[in-house]
Amino acid sequence: MKAANIKGKTVAVASAEDDEVIEAVAEAVRRDLAQFMLFGQKDEIEQLLIKKGLSKENVQIIQARSKEQAAELAVKAVHQNEASVLMKGHVSTAILLKAVLNKDYGLRTGRVLSHVAVFDIPNYSKLILVTDAAMNIEPDLQQKEQIIVNAVGVARGIGISFPKIAAIAAVEVVNPSMKATLDAAALTMMNKRGQIQGCQIDGPLALDNAVSLLAAKQKGITSEVAGDADILFVPTIEVGNVLYKSLIYFANAKVGAVIAGAKAPIVLTSRSDSSESKLYSLALALCSSEK
Repeated sequence: MKAANIKGKTVAVASAEDDEVIEAVAEAVRRDLAQFMLFGQKDEIEQLLIKKGLSKENVQIIQARSKEQAAELAVKAVHQNEASVLMKGHVSTAILLKAVLNKDYGLRTGRVLSHVAVFDIPNYSKLILVTDAAMNIEPDLQQKEQIIVNAVGVARGIGISFPKIAAIAAVEVVNPSMKATLDAAALTMMNKRGQIQGCQIDGPLALDNAVSLLAAKQKGITSEVAGDADILFVPTIEVGNVLYKSLIYFANAKVGAVIAGAKAPIVLTSRSDSSESKLYSLALALCSSEK
């Protein structure tokens, strides 16, 4: 795990009194991935640490009287460079993002916040990234550009220095009636003209043409991206969400995900995510924090 080679990082966890979160924290400490600042109900957190057999050697517990205060204190810790990664615990996404977007102590950068997931799919030759499956509902062209820039940063964090990006649509030709194809073509041209750098974009590409060289050849598509994409860039949240969950539930893929575009990576996992998935997301965030 590449994150194991990154030393000296601290993770701020907002409302850490959650069994799956503490399980992920315990495993991360055992692997010497990072140190942790755990904000929330101190007694509950301590009991969970005892349950998981974890000492307080690499863990600092900070009492918070409410979930709102836990989110505020965790975000402030990152804002003040006391921590390099923000992680969601037993707190709603709305409460955490409210603190993240606070004008005084938040983690704003002026960029769009976007969700980037990395999948390890059985019987597939390499890791593949999907964006944006959780944050931006129907981004415009400018927002799509920023989402791509965020994803490129995450890709570099895990060692993909010049990622190949497939702009996904239902078809691989430009159709004026399908906005996804128009934006995909525009993003491809913006990349060719140097407006979007550090990657190679091709689109529109249907999913099969993005991940299967055979499918691309059968359609007569010749490009360095077709059949070998590193990043699947989806046009709307519905497409991304269905693809994300299909890979997990139908393909048994392992996944880690972060929110990129803020001052620091944010681990914004769901309550339904396993401790294993939370650990992968934490490792991804630590790798992303290096970039």
